[in-house]
Amino acid sequence: MVEVAPAAAGGAIASVAGRRPALPSLTGARWWAAFAVFALHALVFLPVYPFQKSELFRQLHNLVPMQLGAAGVTFFFVLSGFIIYWSYRPGMSVWGFYRRRVLKIYPTHVLAGVVFVVAASVPLSRLVVWVPNLLLVHTWVPKWTTVGGLNVPAWSLASEMLFYLCFPLVFPLIRRIPTRRLLVAAGLLVLFIVALHTAYYLWVPGPKGIANAFAPRLLPGDASPFFELHADPRWFAQPDIPVSPSYWLSYNFPLSRLPEFFLGVLAARMVIEGHWRSTRLGPPLLGLAVAYAATWVVPVNYKMSALLLVPMTAVVATLATRDLAGIRGVNAHPRMVLLGNVSYAFYLIQFPVMVVITRHLIGGNQFGVLGWAGFAALSLVLSLVAAAALYHWADVPIMKRFAGRRA
Repeated sequence: MVEVAPAAAGGAIASVAGRRPALPSLTGARWWAAFAVFALHALVFLPVYPFQKSELFRQLHNLVPMQLGAAGVTFFFVLSGFIIYWSYRPGMSVWGFYRRRVLKIYPTHVLAGVVFVVAASVPLSRLVVWVPNLLLVHTWVPKWTTVGGLNVPAWSLASEMLFYLCFPLVFPLIRRIPTRRLLVAAGLLVLFIVALHTAYYLWVPGPKGIANAFAPRLLPGDASPFFELHADPRWFAQPDIPVSPSYWLSYNFPLSRLPEFFLGVLAARMVIEGHWRSTRLGPPLLGLAVAYAATWVVPVNYKMSALLLVPMTAVVATLATRDLAGIRGVNAHPRMVLLGNVSYAFYLIQFPVMVVITRHLIGGNQFGVLGWAGFAALSLVLSLVAAAALYHWADVPIMKRFAGRRA
């Protein structure tokens, strides 16, 4: 069976047996999002003393603030919504969809979590420390988000799982939106997101200034600690670790992040149905750069995603139309596609790798900026090797063996 839909570049999207063309540029672009997260984490999660106590560190952290990593996560959310709609076939089994999504997300999450548990000597006798994280429900409750954070990057997977749960149920409603109303629907969704974060800013306790809300908590002394705070046994022993309510609601709470996925869904429909035709990547990238620069002068509730969503969605849609038009940029290069394929495993394994390096190489010693740069480079290399192993020896075999036909 050949299904034909109008393409964004003015031609047609022909799909065999209901499958649409591959979009290598979007796969390759995933690497940049994962690397943005890594860049932030390498700066703040490698506790290299006395470098982290220096003025140079503070200047670097001003250039690599939390919103850099948050931008990477936001890109993943929008892209996930786009790809799930792109690959979804009407009439397919809902349970088959759920099975594939769980198999794609869960094994790598568990394996990376095991590495973290061993590396950080996590006390498994205290269930709140690891059970919510294992079940990917830890960001639904503030205490679980902090005390039960475990492998820090895994917080975003709770939002992913909520989207996967909702998507087949909401799909018929998405399909009912007339093509000519898709842009209006996307605009209304953006307005809702901005209004939601504005409500958090105005009426929920939390920081109201524009300062960076994410910085390492430093310990006394010039010798580097053996554990970064989020992997320290003292972290897991605390009865509770307070978190700003407005920050948690804006950044971690799955229901707050859910609309971002559906912005990607609407963008996919626009591309499929020819409502988004532009192949010019310059304007959306410029818009994204301007929006990112503006994150320095807005409150934390807007830094993490709200300000970036419109240009980021435009970047995703434009990369897709370029692929459909046969325009192969750097992101479609086979090496970038390979990096994109391992980016999910890289995203999850980078923090456990940093914990291992901290415990066995950094702890008890003193290093300056060059020492930090060396450990950051080592973390990058080891994380890539571990991610490639997870992808090729766990993800691919599991999907081939248990996932069934592709969604």
